[in-house]
Amino acid sequence: MTTTAADLFIGSAKPDSPGFRPERKPERPEPVPSAEPSSPVPRFGALTVPKASDVLAAEVRERILSGEFSEGTALPPERQLVEQTGLSRATVREALRILEVERLLDIRPGRGGGAFVHRPGRESLASTVQLVIRGQRIRLEALHETREAIEPTCAALAARNRTQQDLLDLDAAHAELVDAGDDVQRFLRANIDWHNAVARAGDNELLIGFLSALSESIHAATNLEQFLDARIRELTARAHARISDAIRARDEAAARRRMSRHVCGFARAVAEVDRRERVELAEPAD
Repeated sequence: MTTTAADLFIGSAKPDSPGFRPERKPERPEPVPSAEPSSPVPRFGALTVPKASDVLAAEVRERILSGEFSEGTALPPERQLVEQTGLSRATVREALRILEVERLLDIRPGRGGGAFVHRPGRESLASTVQLVIRGQRIRLEALHETREAIEPTCAALAARNRTQQDLLDLDAAHAELVDAGDDVQRFLRANIDWHNAVARAGDNELLIGFLSALSESIHAATNLEQFLDARIRELTARAHARISDAIRARDEAAARRRMSRHVCGFARAVAEVDRRERVELAEPAD
């Protein structure tokens, strides 16, 4: 069989011809491993696991605040709490101490003692606000601004909600203030009592607690014997009487307006003679 020139090209010969050689496919290169992984390696940050005592305290706190545990409810004895929770005695005791510091539990020693629920009231708010005031060393200007913001509202609420007993309390505080005469400290205490009586007459728990917390600061800010002369004491008594009249008449607008004029006027007057920048509060007695 004659081979033509065309048959000499690879792939042109027939499979059964002597010159046929099958065509080879080009070899694929082996894949080169990538220098970087195809997907990121999972990473985890440091985990903070709460203390068992904090977890127990949080559960009891929530059950108190939600109303599940009412005022005066006795918690199970310490031994039973250990059995029920599976925690150690030391952990249970620490949780109870946390709640006692928060004034949510009253721990009573001895026979008949134990841990009793104490739901937070206005005294809890007052205590917290006083801690903030002491810790921040409140500015005098901030105190005056706060009084100007809340006391007119207290007076208006008092005119709306006052009872006969509230009027008696206002009259008693006012009489004490007038009878104080030249006794400045007695005058200051009566002044605080009157302002707190206005807040109580308003029957708003938050405002009552907040103004009660401010009482110590108000006393410190007004404790200026060089300022509280006879004329200032007379003007204060007159302002209190006019505000009390508006509260007695249930005139909310007049009560708000007169209280605003009273506390704003006092702030302006005291600023002229008081060069202190902050109110210094003494540590409260136990």
